[in-house]
Amino acid sequence: MQDKLVYNIVMPDGVRGFQKIAVAPHPEILVAVEETEHIVSFLSEHGIRVFSGVLDDEQLRKNINKGEFDLLIALGGDGTMLRAGHLCGPNDVPILGINMGRFGFLMEIRQDGWRDALQRLLNGDFWLEKRMMLSAEQVRNDKVLGKWDVVNETVVSRGSFVRPVQMKVNVDDRFLATYVADGMIASTPTGSTAYALAAGGPILPPELRTILLVPIAPHLSIDRGIVLAEGSSVAIQVHTNHQAVLSIDGQPPIDLEDGDCVNVRASNHSLQFVRFQDPGYFYRNLTPHMNQNPSTGITR
Repeated sequence: MQDKLVYNIVMPDGVRGFQKIAVAPHPEILVAVEETEHIVSFLSEHGIRVFSGVLDDEQLRKNINKGEFDLLIALGGDGTMLRAGHLCGPNDVPILGINMGRFGFLMEIRQDGWRDALQRLLNGDFWLEKRMMLSAEQVRNDKVLGKWDVVNETVVSRGSFVRPVQMKVNVDDRFLATYVADGMIASTPTGSTAYALAAGGPILPPELRTILLVPIAPHLSIDRGIVLAEGSSVAIQVHTNHQAVLSIDGQPPIDLEDGDCVNVRASNHSLQFVRFQDPGYFYRNLTPHMNQNPSTGITR
């Protein structure tokens, strides 16, 4: 069982917990924007310095990059949490998620439970869950074209052409296999319940620090997922005469050319999620998600 990391700081005024908090709603979810106003008022009444703005707000991003906030409260769905993770993970800022979406795999509390949760937060009654991130880079002719911090997965795949891509995969500078497939997923344990799961990969506990490789629709190639140690490095080199793309956490695809290499390794940064549930929450919450996918809109 994961160690319970209790954030129990005694502040000068006697209040335990965070003192500078940013609140970021999903801009297209009206109820999230409306609820933000109430949360800001609640925190301000308790003497907390609060800044609110969407995750694309330039000032919010500058403040977090400069280390001016102790915590980010994100209101939305799992997509909001991914975007928050890209910003907060590299800056060591913990995230508290309030579910305003449908799935909420990464979220901690429901919309109607935030008052009790924030009171517990102010009382120091919570723990921080640390989750592994990945670092990915695109290399062409020994030149790095881009680098990214990854929460869920790095995906190398075919583009709009319905043709498989040939990919040579090396692990720790040693040849692993050549795949002919729709794509290859390099995932964190957090991402094991996302695209990797849909592609037939295993479900990994979030506290693990491993890299999961899962091929997408492999043709006459290794069709099993492979779990690598945290210290491993993965190189996925594309060999194709048609379109291939790179996608980071479902963001817009980046075109790859024949011979391009995507390198993936464990990041030096970790995500930090504020939790109020006991550390066994993952398996308790997993069963309802697996038995009833809320994205379908069908209830039982």
